[in-house]
Amino acid sequence: MTTPSHSPRGADEPSSPPPGCPAHGLGPGGLRRLYGPEADADLAGIYEKLRAEHGSVAPVLVHDDVPIWAVIGHTEVLHMLRTRTHFTRDSRRLRVVQDGTFRPDNPLAPMVTWAPLISFADGAEHQRVRGAINDALAAIDDRGLRRFIHRSSQRLVNEFCETGTADLVSQFAEHLPMAVMCEVLGMPDEYNERLVQAGRDMTKGSETAVASNEYVMEVLNRHTARRRADPKEDFTSRLLTHPAQLADDEVAQNLRVVLIAAHEGTANLMANVLRMVLTDPRFRAQLNGGQMTVPEAIEQSLWDEPPMSAQLAYAAIQDAELGGKQIKAGDALMYVSSAGNLDPVVRPDPKASMAGNRAHLAFGGGAHECPGQDIARAIADIGVDALLMRLPDAELAVDEKELRWRQTIIARHLVELPVTFTPRPQQDVKLRPTMGGVPAPRSEWEVSTPAPAQRSLATVPAQASAEDRSEQRLAPIPAAPPAGDEEPPRGALQRLLRWWRGY
Repeated sequence: MTTPSHSPRGADEPSSPPPGCPAHGLGPGGLRRLYGPEADADLAGIYEKLRAEHGSVAPVLVHDDVPIWAVIGHTEVLHMLRTRTHFTRDSRRLRVVQDGTFRPDNPLAPMVTWAPLISFADGAEHQRVRGAINDALAAIDDRGLRRFIHRSSQRLVNEFCETGTADLVSQFAEHLPMAVMCEVLGMPDEYNERLVQAGRDMTKGSETAVASNEYVMEVLNRHTARRRADPKEDFTSRLLTHPAQLADDEVAQNLRVVLIAAHEGTANLMANVLRMVLTDPRFRAQLNGGQMTVPEAIEQSLWDEPPMSAQLAYAAIQDAELGGKQIKAGDALMYVSSAGNLDPVVRPDPKASMAGNRAHLAFGGGAHECPGQDIARAIADIGVDALLMRLPDAELAVDEKELRWRQTIIARHLVELPVTFTPRPQQDVKLRPTMGGVPAPRSEWEVSTPAPAQRSLATVPAQASAEDRSEQRLAPIPAAPPAGDEEPPRGALQRLLRWWRGY
């Protein structure tokens, strides 16, 4: 198999076949397109066709018929990510960039065009920037962060808890990560609906992706300038004052990476976990019965539906062999975490439980493994847990088959997740959420999976929240319980949990 080539635009290039034609979805050279109607309808199906046709590494076309290698084997993905002598994230080394095939107005430009940020750095430069980011992350007050996540979750739930209906994507999952990250970066006043939607639009490969990227960078450049003049105790200020001496442009560009990766990825993760709760009887039975915690459910979701489906683009530094294919120096590559997680070599049964197994590709690997994955897990864990505590009887408002997804090369996410529930009064965001009784198992579910065995409410033990069950063993014991507006609990264990959760 030779390296995929790009045919110059002109009269000799075959036009895109009309819908319904057997060749629909194929481009120059008979290569499959990862964009267009067929990809929008079933990109996962295309990856499985590629696996059957080519194995773990396949030649494909992305937007504007730019040729690229799609790495879809679990082992091959890790090999590419860990072999820095053969593959780099420096997109300036891509042949399609050097010869103009990949144009500045390509919808994927925000994800591919080189900028002075950690995503495109390697070697000593990567260590310099990564070191600054790691140090800034390490300085975050974990307890304060968890308290802010909890209170932000409560504020969002308060906005719809009295109505009895909600869309958990647009009213909860999309907003919580952005609110938290704006706080972490030290720019809570910049949090608004436009920033939320621009952040999501950047990864869609849409016609407006470039404009959305410009708006996000305008916000971050303005914030960086403010913090350069007036440093505070926040992530941005720590980058600006770090011994690595990052320039303002470097800081702003790396803030974009942190902000968008955390927002888009965590929003998708939360929506996927909530969908599992609402549609899979086995999942809800295990969660309510204490057999599964929210953190365990999150790890299962990271295997089944990674929040970021793929990452592009890597460049081959020299000729190499990967998955039996001959890769030429300058070739473009992308790894597909969603397909790699379903590689039959590592996961023969895609329906098997992956509890306790963190070998998924959701956060990448190697030198460029996501440095903020713990924050993403914390947002999803505390946010999902808080919502389930407040709305324990929430049910899907439509048939599961009516749920709509938006698919791009970069990510696949729910458009909406409508639910109904018993209306409840608002709660003080500083108090621990009040949970009603565990709802009785429904006699009929909306999916074809076997229904859980019926059990009475009397047999379901009273459970602490998922956060309590998973995190209390890790919490350091404080010298004294934190001061608050209300009287602290009397029990030692209650005081410990209260301190850890930030109430």
